[in-house]
Amino acid sequence: MRIKGALFDFSGTLFRIESVASWLRAALDHRGAAMEQADLDRYTRRLTAAGALPGGPSPERVPSELAPVWASRDSSARHHREAYTGLARGVGLPDPGLCDALYDRHMEPAAWEPYPDAAEVLGGLRDNGTAIGVVSNIGWDPRPVFRAHGLDELIDVYVLSYEHGVQKPDPRLFRTACTLLGHDPSDVVMVGDDRRADGGAVAVGCGVRFVDHLPVSERPDGLRALGLVGLTG
Repeated sequence: MRIKGALFDFSGTLFRIESVASWLRAALDHRGAAMEQADLDRYTRRLTAAGALPGGPSPERVPSELAPVWASRDSSARHHREAYTGLARGVGLPDPGLCDALYDRHMEPAAWEPYPDAAEVLGGLRDNGTAIGVVSNIGWDPRPVFRAHGLDELIDVYVLSYEHGVQKPDPRLFRTACTLLGHDPSDVVMVGDDRRADGGAVAVGCGVRFVDHLPVSERPDGLRALGLVGLTG
């Protein structure tokens, strides 16, 4: 398959969120709060099990009262915040204000790290004249993250679920992205880490490639290994 356009997921594909422990420490620091190490470890475990960190581990169980908003969390900024702060509230944090502080922290560029080969692959595609887009299920604007890490100049379009009111695998997101790139879906490949969500691009005729959602240190060349740059032209 020769490609003229490439679409990428955000979290788990181009970037990885910080660990739950680092996330909690950063929110505590922002509020000028201290926590004993034993308490930090305990709440880290609880937040991890709750799945309260967007882009982090999935919830072990979604409380029934949150199930409706959880199902539509990426369709609006309000639902996204409500879902994740709701999961955090269920942990029983000692400071109720931490729930919003934690949510706000995850949107900061410092909370995200690009995968080691992201710049290389995006730059190689750009050098070959490939149009590049980001298609993400998300409830906030990740453009500042891309700018802070020097990758925004490599992205042509962003198609974000909360800005369109629909979530992957809805084919409308992929069709919109291809239209904005100016290429037929048959000439575009979608790269992601979620076989269900990102695999929805097949419905509009895109090729699909997958990477593993791993810590940055454990996936040094997952994007490079796809050989996308060699498929352009």
